[in-house]
Amino acid sequence: MRYRRSNITGATYFFTVNLAQRGTTLLVDYVDDLREVIKKTKQNHTFYIDAMVIMPDHLHALWTLPVDDADFSTRWSLIKTGFSRRIQKVEPISASRHSKSERGIWQRRFWEHLIKDKRDYQNHVTYIHNNPVKHGFVTHASEWPWSSLHRRLG
Repeated sequence: MRYRRSNITGATYFFTVNLAQRGTTLLVDYVDDLREVIKKTKQNHTFYIDAMVIMPDHLHALWTLPVDDADFSTRWSLIKTGFSRRIQKVEPISASRHSKSERGIWQRRFWEHLIKDKRDYQNHVTYIHNNPVKHGFVTHASEWPWSSLHRRLG
């Protein structure tokens, strides 16, 4: 059976994107590179980041796409590829990835969820901002430096 992604223009989506090697700190070690790639992607393929948290080995994001656009896959591909090109090749690369000229940084897929209503939206914003607490990195969500919570509080 083939997985079908949502294809609704102008919608808001929740995403989870993971590194291939869980338990590493790559995303926070190179957070400035990740932010720069996201910024560049937004300039060329507009979208709004409603909420986001960058964890050491994964990230969660809530995006709203333009009213005439549903192509979040291209945006994630550009972000993952752009980030991968900015950092040194030190990760193990499987034969499968090597044969496709892929780096071994990201999991190939990501998880998305179409936001259904205001309650669903708020639940996902809360989940995103509380993720560092859930993982035991901080006691209070406001202590995590790589979160859009600071934008909301500021």
